[in-house]
Amino acid sequence: MRNWFLLVFALVSCKTEDPSFSYPDITERKLAGGGTTVINATSNAFSFPAPNLTEEDLKKHLLGDVQFQAVFVTAPANVNSGLGPIFNNSSCISCHPRDGRAAFPNDLNARSGFFLRASVPGEDSNGGPLSAPGFGLQIQNQALFGYIPEAKFKVTYTQLIEKFSDGITVTLQKPEYSLIEPYNALPANLLLSPRIGSPIFGLGLLEAITEKDILANVDENDSNKDGISGKANYVFDIVSGTKQLGRFGWKANTATILEQCAAAYVHDMGVTNLLFPHETGKNQFGMDDNLKDDPEITTLILESVAFYCKTLAVPASRNHSNENVRRGAKLFEDLNCNKCHIPKFKTGFSPISAISYQTIFPYTDMLLHDMGDGLSDNRPDYLATGKEWKTRPLWGIGLTQLINGHTHFLHDGRAKNLTEAILWHGGEAQKAKEDFKKLSEKDRQALLDFLNTL
Repeated sequence: MRNWFLLVFALVSCKTEDPSFSYPDITERKLAGGGTTVINATSNAFSFPAPNLTEEDLKKHLLGDVQFQAVFVTAPANVNSGLGPIFNNSSCISCHPRDGRAAFPNDLNARSGFFLRASVPGEDSNGGPLSAPGFGLQIQNQALFGYIPEAKFKVTYTQLIEKFSDGITVTLQKPEYSLIEPYNALPANLLLSPRIGSPIFGLGLLEAITEKDILANVDENDSNKDGISGKANYVFDIVSGTKQLGRFGWKANTATILEQCAAAYVHDMGVTNLLFPHETGKNQFGMDDNLKDDPEITTLILESVAFYCKTLAVPASRNHSNENVRRGAKLFEDLNCNKCHIPKFKTGFSPISAISYQTIFPYTDMLLHDMGDGLSDNRPDYLATGKEWKTRPLWGIGLTQLINGHTHFLHDGRAKNLTEAILWHGGEAQKAKEDFKKLSEKDRQALLDFLNTL
């Protein structure tokens, strides 16, 4: 009996000392957006205004909401005039359905949240990508009557097999994008990079993180020898006319939400505005459609949409007391996922009081990382190389299926679920991926359960 008691005591002691049972405290992470958090897990969870907005700011937000859903039509028109002459889609909400993540389209040439960036080797006068002659910086695959699209999109796939240590295999589909039926001869050295519309909630909070706090995580030369080398992108800010820290876009190639919105209007919809007053028509930049209606939206509309994007609520995370979720949170740390997907930041001052000085849990470092050959687009964007991508925020990711009806992830939607998204990680994340593959099926599920609570 005494020996049996000692055996039980030893087993309990070993379990207690096992670091895998020392779970991180994730209860504080429930309020993912600080005071901007909404406790909601329905199909509308990405679309609420921040609950701490002032009455005046709520009115601005609702005005932006109307404009974000506006569908543009051919000019001249009394309402929402100015679509095209070439474009990818006709409204903001079409690329960001329910303010969330666009699915990879069944028809690559239908209107969707998918498009292709373009450039040729070299840099423009501001250090950014060099516009492709005759095609600009984005390929428009739609056109108004009387015009023709710049080209149509084509994708082919190569299968890649990933195998877990327990023998389970996953087949990844590696896409290769090209252009067909171009309106003009394609540059021989054309560089293409796919993009898909991403969630827009919480953007104001990300803009309000101080530059100092973001740069504190830069380790470009990997001085701590952990294999992870976060790098900042510095990009030309069209408003100030200076280089600023890049924060937005898949390559952190835009400094502000205002410019991100303005660029989307002109490149995605062909709608001119204060920051981009020239049409992206046939033969691209500088073409005048002779309607004398530029800019086609007012500065008030542009600023309202930017304000809307800044002030959407962040959905709360969930199920913090579930033991499997807590185990997944520990595994997230054990795999060093938190080195890039940093859980916690505090915002600095913002002109929008609801956003100022909020403790938030976005799971991003806002920096560029080499993600390896598998995800490389081979297209530089300011300081970002073809292999480097900005760490995506993970908040809200577990609600994607409910809200957007799919689980297509990464910059072009190639990953069809979170497991595939992890398996596409390479470069600085190669070790994390390999360690993930070594986990038992139970532990892999625990990690996924944790991610799905965010």
